[in-house]
Amino acid sequence: MMRGEMERVLLGHGSGGRLMHQLIRDHVAPLLGVSDLGDSATIDPGYDGRRLAFTTDCYVVSPLFFPGGNIGELSVYGTVNDLSVAGARPLFLSAGFIIEEGFPMETLQKVLVSMAEAAGRAGIRIVAGDTKVVEKGKGDGLFITTCGIGTVAEGVSLGPDRIEPGDKIIVSGPIGRHGVAVMAERNGLAFDPPVLSDTAPLNGLVELMIERPPEVKMMRDPTRGGVATTLKEIALESGRTLRIDEDALPVPGGVRGACELLGLDPLYVANEGILIAIVAADAAASLFSRMKDHALAKDAAIIGEVGAEDRKTRGMVLLRTGVGGTRIVDMLPGEQLPRIC
Repeated sequence: MMRGEMERVLLGHGSGGRLMHQLIRDHVAPLLGVSDLGDSATIDPGYDGRRLAFTTDCYVVSPLFFPGGNIGELSVYGTVNDLSVAGARPLFLSAGFIIEEGFPMETLQKVLVSMAEAAGRAGIRIVAGDTKVVEKGKGDGLFITTCGIGTVAEGVSLGPDRIEPGDKIIVSGPIGRHGVAVMAERNGLAFDPPVLSDTAPLNGLVELMIERPPEVKMMRDPTRGGVATTLKEIALESGRTLRIDEDALPVPGGVRGACELLGLDPLYVANEGILIAIVAADAAASLFSRMKDHALAKDAAIIGEVGAEDRKTRGMVLLRTGVGGTRIVDMLPGEQLPRIC
C-alpha cells in the first residue's frame, strides 16, 4: 500500500480485518487509553462485588432492509450479542440516530418498531437515546449507534488466557448467511431458496452454555471479517495454535453456491447470529449436546481444537482441507463487502 493511502482512512479500515485491527492497535486504542479490545469491556465498579460488561457499536448497513432483518433489529441484537459473548446478561441499551434530512418518516417508524420488538424478544430495555439530523446529501439515510450494559455472574470468567491445548472449537450455527443476504439485496441477486440473514439474539443460548462456567473458556461472535478473522484474533490473543477442519464447517448450500459464484470464501463472510466458543475438552460433548437443544444451535458443529504447544505455529489458524492438505487462515486483508453491519 502506498504511503499516501496510509495517511487517510480507507473502506478497509472498517472491514473487521487486518486494516481495522491496525487502525485500532496503532491509533484508536493507544490515544484513548483502551486496553480491553474484546466484544465488550468487563468492569468492576468496586462497590458490591458485581462485575459489569459494557459495549458500544455503530450500524451503517446498506441497504437498511435485507432478507431476514433490518438495521433496527440488527443494532439491538448486535449489541446484545457483544455483551453475551463476554459472559454477561444484557440489561439496558441506549440508541443514537443520525438521520439524513428528507428520510421517510414511515421508514423511520418501521425501524423503531423493529427495535422495540427486538428488545422485547431479547428481554432487554432501551432506556435512553439521542437524535441528530444532518443536511440532505451529508448522510446516507440512517445510521444507528448503540451502547449496552449487562451484569456478569459470579464465577463466570472468559478470556484468551484460559485457553489450553486440546480445547474444542464450537461454532453455534451455519456460517455466512448475513453477508450473503445483504450482498444479494444490495446487488439485486436472487437465490432459490433465498438466503436469510441469521440476525438473532444470542443471550438465551449463552445463558444455557455458561450454566457450568468452567466448561466455556472464551466466546466471540464472528461478525465483520467472518469466522476466519475471529479465529485469528483468538489465536493471536491466546498465543495458541487453532486447528480447524474444512469438512466440519457448517456452510449452508445457498451460501456455498453464492460464494462460488462470486469468488468469495465463506470463512470471511459476515455473521450476526452465531458464536464461536472455545470449550474444555472433557466437557465439549456434554455442552455440545445441550446446545443442540436450543433453537439457535440445532446446526452447531465442533469444527476443530486448540493444538499442542508449537513455537513455530503459535498464533496461527490452520485449516485441514477437504483433500487432506493444510492451509493457513489469516485475517481478512482488505474490504470484502463494505457497510455489512
